[in-house]
Amino acid sequence: MPPPQPEPTSESTAPSSALSQTKSSKPYNATLLPLLLESSILSFGTFTLKSGRSSPYFFTSSALHTARQLNAVSSAIAYLLSQPPFVDPTTSTPAFDVVFGPAYKGIPLAAAVMTELAHVAPEKMGDISYAFNRKEAKAHGEGGSVVGAGMKGKRVLIIDDVITAGTALREAVDIIRAQGGILAGVVVLLDRQERVSDEEKRSAVGKARHDLHVPVQAVIELADLIEVFEKGGMTGVGEEEVSRLKEYREKYGSVD
Repeated sequence: MPPPQPEPTSESTAPSSALSQTKSSKPYNATLLPLLLESSILSFGTFTLKSGRSSPYFFTSSALHTARQLNAVSSAIAYLLSQPPFVDPTTSTPAFDVVFGPAYKGIPLAAAVMTELAHVAPEKMGDISYAFNRKEAKAHGEGGSVVGAGMKGKRVLIIDDVITAGTALREAVDIIRAQGGILAGVVVLLDRQERVSDEEKRSAVGKARHDLHVPVQAVIELADLIEVFEKGGMTGVGEEEVSRLKEYREKYGSVD
C-alpha cells in the first residue's frame, strides 16, 4: 500500500528558494545533450525566433519521436521528479498525485514519464496517475475534454516541452483548476533563460514561478549548454558555438 498522501487544501506556497532550479550538476546532461545534437532536436546556426531575436541555437521537440530519444528525455524528467522539491526531502514521498500533459506535445511526454517513474521508484511513484486534455471536447462516449485520471482534489504537475509566451501554460492551469485540481508544479524540457521582453526582465520560466507560486523547472537550461559544451569533446560544437551562446546570454539573459 502506498504511503498516505497529505490532504491537499490549497496550491503550493513553497518558499522562493524551493521554486527555482537547483544548481547541482545534472547527471543526465553528458548523455542527453549529445543525443539531442545527433537527432537535430538541438541545432546550432542562425535562427530567427518568434520574438524576432536572432538565436545561435534552436530546440525543436517535434523531432523527438524515436524510442531512444523519448527514453532519454523521459528518464531526465523522471530524475527531476524524484528530487526535491517534487518529493519530500526526508521521505521521498512525491508532492504530486497526477501528471498532466497538455495537448499535443505534452501528451507523449507525460505518458513516457509515467512508465519511467514506475522504474525509478515503483514503491513511491507506482500509484501516480496521468491525464491529458483534448483540444475539442468529445460529445459522445465518455465525453468531456480531459482524458485519464480525475483531478478533483489532487495535486497536479504539468509536463510540457517549453514555455514561451505562457499562453499554453495558462490554458493548462485553467483546465486543471476547472477540474478541481491543485497545481503542484511544472516541468519543461528547455529554459532558454532569456528575458521575455525589454520590459519583462524575467524569463518565461521565471515569470511562471513568480505568477504560479509553485516549483517550475527545466530539464535543460541555457547555462547547461554552455557548461557542457565548454568542456569540449562534443561533435559539431566548438569554441565558436560556445562563444555565440555566451554572447546571446549577455545580450538577452534574464534576471532570474
